[in-house]
Amino acid sequence: MFDKIILAVDGSEHGLRAAKMAGDLARNMKSKDLRIVVAFDGIPSYLGEPNLESAIQARMKEAQAILHKAQEAVGNVPAEIHTELIEGSPAEAIIEVAKTRESDVIVMGSRGLGRLTGALLGSTSQKVVSHAPCPVLIVR
Repeated sequence: MFDKIILAVDGSEHGLRAAKMAGDLARNMKSKDLRIVVAFDGIPSYLGEPNLESAIQARMKEAQAILHKAQEAVGNVPAEIHTELIEGSPAEAIIEVAKTRESDVIVMGSRGLGRLTGALLGSTSQKVVSHAPCPVLIVR
């Protein structure tokens, strides 16, 4: 039923719970493909050098750490695991990956790290639910 799963994580507690749920889902459904996506907002170019390069390196290091924690939370699954680190609007990136990869389900946390922004603009999970091309499993 869910052969292709996307797990969207941001390093939050809800994101790690979503990772565990995605692992359980992949094991129970005997999924073929599990794609872990870490999407992060871009770094403003006005920082200039050398600040821009330092900020990029720090952001990539943080994204790799989030990815590693998510992989640990997922555990061993029968699916082939793919990873993607994407710069840009998290909601738009997740939706685009789901469309491009023809995913069967998106698994993500109900709250991320940007609570204030979510309260003002609408959370990433709300945007994904509204525009996703497939079912979305929101984990609390």
